[in-house]
Amino acid sequence: MTFELRRVQRLGGASLLLLGAAATAALAQDKPAATELPAIDVTAPSPIQRRAVVPSRTPSRVARAAPAHQRERAAEPAPAPTSPAAPQQGVLPIVTNQFATVTVVPNEEIRREGGGQLGDLLFSKPGITGSSFAPGASSRPVIRGLDVNRVGIVENGTNSGGASDLGEDHFVPIDTLATNQVEVVRGPAALRYGSTSIGGVVSATNNRIPDAVPTCAAPFQSYGMPTKAPLATAETSPCVTAETRSAFSSVDRGVESGVLLDTGGGNYAFHADVYGRNTTDYNIPSYPYLFDQTRTITNGRQPNSAARSDGASIGGSYFFHGGYIGAAITQNDSLYHIPGIDGADHDTRIDGHQTKINVKGEYRPDAAAIDTVRFWAGATDYRHNEIGLADPTDPTSDGVRQTFTNKEQEIRTEVQLMPFNARFAEVTTAFGVQVGHQELTAPSPDNPGTLFNGLWDPNNSTRVAGYVFNEFKFTEATRAQIAGRIEHVELHGTMPNFPADFLPDGTPQAGIPRNTSFTPKSGSIGLLQDLPGGMVGSITAQYVERAPKAAELFSRGAHDATSTFDIGNPNLSIETAKSVEMGLRKATGPLRFEATVYYTHFNNFIFRRLTGVTCDDDFASCGTPGAELLQAVYSQRDANFRGGEFQSQLDVGAFHGGIWGIENQLDVVRATFTDGTNVPRIPPLRMGGGVFWRDDNWLLRVNLLHAFPQNNVAAIAETPTPGYNLLKAEISYKTTLGPNPFGAREMMAGITGNNLLNESIRNSVSYTKDQVLMPGIGVRAFANFKF
Repeated sequence: MTFELRRVQRLGGASLLLLGAAATAALAQDKPAATELPAIDVTAPSPIQRRAVVPSRTPSRVARAAPAHQRERAAEPAPAPTSPAAPQQGVLPIVTNQFATVTVVPNEEIRREGGGQLGDLLFSKPGITGSSFAPGASSRPVIRGLDVNRVGIVENGTNSGGASDLGEDHFVPIDTLATNQVEVVRGPAALRYGSTSIGGVVSATNNRIPDAVPTCAAPFQSYGMPTKAPLATAETSPCVTAETRSAFSSVDRGVESGVLLDTGGGNYAFHADVYGRNTTDYNIPSYPYLFDQTRTITNGRQPNSAARSDGASIGGSYFFHGGYIGAAITQNDSLYHIPGIDGADHDTRIDGHQTKINVKGEYRPDAAAIDTVRFWAGATDYRHNEIGLADPTDPTSDGVRQTFTNKEQEIRTEVQLMPFNARFAEVTTAFGVQVGHQELTAPSPDNPGTLFNGLWDPNNSTRVAGYVFNEFKFTEATRAQIAGRIEHVELHGTMPNFPADFLPDGTPQAGIPRNTSFTPKSGSIGLLQDLPGGMVGSITAQYVERAPKAAELFSRGAHDATSTFDIGNPNLSIETAKSVEMGLRKATGPLRFEATVYYTHFNNFIFRRLTGVTCDDDFASCGTPGAELLQAVYSQRDANFRGGEFQSQLDVGAFHGGIWGIENQLDVVRATFTDGTNVPRIPPLRMGGGVFWRDDNWLLRVNLLHAFPQNNVAAIAETPTPGYNLLKAEISYKTTLGPNPFGAREMMAGITGNNLLNESIRNSVSYTKDQVLMPGIGVRAFANFKF
C-alpha cells in the first residue's frame, strides 16, 4: 500500500496535589462504594514459559506445573464479588511475575495512541522516551538514559534488523500498525537477547507467524441474505478473521491504514497484513522561535519533516502433535525527510527498504526430562539511501549522499527442562544458544576511491553465545532466579590511526585492517517475594559485559543526515555494567502501582563525545572555520546511572455506571562520569497525573506530564533544555456489534488530543533538539473493525 507524499498556561508539580485534593473532596461528599477489580492477566515475556501449543496430549503425559503468573494469582486471595463486574477498559497493566521492570503496551492502547515509530509510542512511559531525531519517522526508544547499542529491539523473538542502532536518523523497521503488543523488558530476562541489551529490550509481537489455529466465535453467516440450507460452521470449514486499522491526524495531515487477515483450519494457519501511512510537515507552535542567529520559522510548520511508510507481510504455520513450525516474509519501506537546519537547506531525506524472513517453532516431546524446545531464526536484507542537495543553491545537485546496507542473520534455540523437586525448591531450567552474523557497508559517491568514501568500509561481525536460566520456587510466595550468559564476538574492519587531539597534522591517513575479538560474560540473580495486600517485592543484581559494536570501532567519516563527522576507536575495551534494582508492585484491586529504584555503575562506558571541532567531508578539513559537521569521537569513561520510576492508578469509585479514578507517574535518571561531569543527552525529571472514567464500552482520560528543565548537560557542544507541559486527552468507545450487512463483529473508535497546550517541546536526548520542535497541538481520530 503506498501513498503520494505531500508536503497557555503552565502547570507545575502542584497539579498532582490539587488532583489528589479534588479526589478526596469528591469521596467525602459522595462516598460511593469502592469497586475492586478482578485480577489482570497481562502477557509478558518470561524466560520460563509454559504455554500450551496444542489442545490435547497423550493421557500418560505427566501433569505440568501451572505457568508462573497463574501460580501467583492462585496464591492471592480472590477479589470480593461485585455487582456489576468491574470493566477492564483502560486498566494500567502491572506485571508482578517478573524479576525486574516490565512495561506492557497492550493492543488497545497501541490503537489509541498511534505513533509511526516505537519511540513515539513509548515517549511518555515512565523511564522511557524516544530519540525523536525525526518525530513520527525516526525515533528509537531510550530507556533510563541508555539508547542504541544498549537497547535491543526485537520482533517476534528476533532482531528487528535495519540500521536504527547505527545512527539516530535511521528508522526502526517495525510499524505500530502491524503490532499487537509491545513490551519493554529490563533485568535478567534481557540476557536471552544479548549483552547489547544492558538498558533493556523492546519486544514487539504480532501474528505474522501464527502460533495457534484461528477459531471463530460463531458459524459463518450471510447477514441480511436468505439461505435455503445452513451454512458451514467454523468447526467444519476454514476460519477467516480480519481487522482494519485506520486513523487521521491533524498535526501533520496524516493518514494511516492497515488490514490484517488470519485464516486456517486443520493443521494450518496463515496470516497476511498490509499497511501504509503518509504525513506532511507537522505543525509546531505558530509564534516565531529562534532557529539560528539569522533565521526564524514563522509558518507554523517544522520544515522538512514529511514522511511516508508502507509494508506488507505473509506467513503461515504447520501444527503437529506437540508443536508447530512457521515462517513469514516481511517488506518494510520508508521515505522520510530529516528536519533541522542542514536537513531543510539540503532537502535531506532517507529512502529505506528492508526485506526480512523469520522462522520460529516449538516442540513439546513426550519425554520425562524435556518440557519444550523452541527456536527462532531471522535473516534481514536492509538498505537505505540518504538523499539531498550537494549544493543548496543548485536544485540539479540532488542525489545520493550516503548509503547504508545491513545483511544480518540470527538463530536462537532454547530447551526448557521439566520442573523437578530439589527438596529445597522446585527448579525449572532453560538454556539456549544464539548465533548471529552481520555485514555492514556505508559507501558514498563523494570522494570515490579515497579513504573517506563513506562512513566506514565494509565490515562484519560474528557472535556465538550460550545462556542459562534457573528459576527456584521455594514456596508459593518466594521465587528466585539465577541467569548467566557467555558469548564470543569477532569483528573485522579497517580504521586509520588518528592524532590524539583529532586534528589533522599533515600525516596521510591510511586504512589499517582491524581484527579484534571479545568474550563478554554476564550474570544476574533475582528474588521475588509475595507480600501482604497483593503486593510483590523484587530485588535483582546484574553483572553485564558488552563488546563494542562495529560503528563504535570503525567509524571514520561524514554522516550527512546527523551532521556529524564520526570517529571510532579500534582500541575500545569491553564495557561492564554492575547494577542493582529494587521494586514493589501491585497488579490487582482498586489501587495498582509500580515503584522501582536502581543504580548502575559502568566501567569503560562507551559514548559518542562531541569535541567542539567542526569538519567537512574528510579528516583534512577538521578544524576549518565554517565547516558544517560536528566532530564526534567514540570514547570510554567510568559512569554512574541512578534513578527510579513510579506509576499508579486508583479507582476512586462508581460514577454514572462506570468507574472514575486518578493516575500518577514519575521518573528520574541522573547520569554522571566519576569525576562528576554529566553524561550527555539524558532525559529530565518528569512527573504527571490525570483523571479517567471508564465503563464496559467507554474510556475517557485527561493527563498532564510535566518535564522539568534539563540543565545537567555535557561540558562541550550540549545546551540546556527548557521544561514543558504535555497535556493529552482521549475518548474511545469499544463495542461488540450484532448482525450487520458489513459483517464487522467488533468496533473500537475514538479521538485523542496531544500537546493540547501547544507547548514548544524540545527533547533533551535528541541531537537536533536546538533545531527541531516536537509536534504542536493535534487531534488523532481512529477506528478499528474486526470481522
